[in-house]
Amino acid sequence: MRPTQGLRIFVEGGGNDDDTRSRCRRAFSKLTERAGFGGKMPSFIACGGRKRAYDMFVTACKAGEESLLLVDSEGPVAQQGSPWEHVRTREGDGWARPNGARDEDLHFMVQCMEAWILADRDALRKHYGARLQESALPANSRPPAQVPKRDLLAALEHATRNAGDYSKGKAAFTLLALVKPGTLTCWWAKRFFAEIEARAPRA
Repeated sequence: MRPTQGLRIFVEGGGNDDDTRSRCRRAFSKLTERAGFGGKMPSFIACGGRKRAYDMFVTACKAGEESLLLVDSEGPVAQQGSPWEHVRTREGDGWARPNGARDEDLHFMVQCMEAWILADRDALRKHYGARLQESALPANSRPPAQVPKRDLLAALEHATRNAGDYSKGKAAFTLLALVKPGTLTCWWAKRFFAEIEARAPRA
């Protein structure tokens, strides 16, 4: 088992606004705490853009710090093979695996974070109430991880247009903080929490 003290998770999200980055950190911390890791929590660092998250992770690796990188895959990604190969070959990334980094250090919120939000329809209902147009959301039979990013965003924007709207920012992280970890049944979410479990086992 790898050490857990000082585990830091560099997360894509939060933009350039201090308040939004703070909301991002709190949302991921809340989600992880609800997964049963209270008292043995990693530190989440909201990095804004995905490239900045990668750069900060690389710096942490060079310093020998215990860390993970959590970003959107931005497109379909296979469960088999190295996640580093995905970001190395994806147009717009071209990221090299840092020296000392393992496959287990890179994690995806699948195509985008909204896949995790859409996994918990109860959280959406709780936040938006009766004004949520659920018929505009992808069918439950279609796993959010398989829905393209542009379709996920469009569906959320359409479903919430009469309910206070959805935007990448405050609403996104408010919703993420409401998500029940048990609803995150996609392979990539399970992989992420399993890695935290390996490094910071529940009491």
